[in-house]
Amino acid sequence: MTETFSDRYGYGLPDAEIYIREDAPEMLRGAILMIVKALGMTPTTMRDVICQVLLVAPDRSNWSDYPNVWGEVNDLMAECPWFKVYDIAEALYAKLAYRDRNNASTFADRLNQFFRERGIGWEIQDGSIVFRGDVFTESTGEAVTVLTETGRTGAANEIGEAIRDISRRPQPDVTGAIQHVMAALESTARDVTGRPNHTLGRLVNELELPRPLDTAVEKLWGFASDRARHIRETQAVDVAEAELVVSIACAVCTFLAKQNQTVSPGLD
Repeated sequence: MTETFSDRYGYGLPDAEIYIREDAPEMLRGAILMIVKALGMTPTTMRDVICQVLLVAPDRSNWSDYPNVWGEVNDLMAECPWFKVYDIAEALYAKLAYRDRNNASTFADRLNQFFRERGIGWEIQDGSIVFRGDVFTESTGEAVTVLTETGRTGAANEIGEAIRDISRRPQPDVTGAIQHVMAALESTARDVTGRPNHTLGRLVNELELPRPLDTAVEKLWGFASDRARHIRETQAVDVAEAELVVSIACAVCTFLAKQNQTVSPGLD
């Protein structure tokens, strides 16, 4: 795919407000196919990938790429459940990466641009489509970077698990996301205080958080314990609430890691 005018001169649409999460509109289904087509993938190859994801047999009466197989590919994309569209996008990325990592990178860049411009709350990272949100993406990304750079890889891995849980399709694992991000916060708190056996609830007063943020973290711990660890049917957590908890917990992890650059021996 050659560089476009807008790429050369840095023009682009501003990021749209996210309003699409559990859906794959027609415009997205078409865009995925157009991107891989521009990167040189044939309709026959696209069909092979899509049929493998959907577990359907290709129409053997369609021999020619255009218009027959191309029409079949578009029909398969148009008719599959919304979450399968994202599975197909991941599979197409993998097919491109097997042949040419540069093409796979271009596919990811173009798809992510489309997500941002059209208000779709997902993004593709290293071949996996994960949850995207303005504050959410910034807070989780910075937390993983800072925790990794300061040697707190266990906490960083917990945040990665939280992102994967909230990104599950078709039903996000919101309780798992909250449990993992609170485990990351607890791990970070244990490290900076040097108390490997205490719970976060006992450590809040020792974290030297500015008031009233210490109270906010204590209440966050209480919310997570009540709504995610001891969940009741009448208190189900929705995706927006889980996103908020993950964002706040990641921001606190980042703050603590920056304030305490050295890892306590043997704690992470």
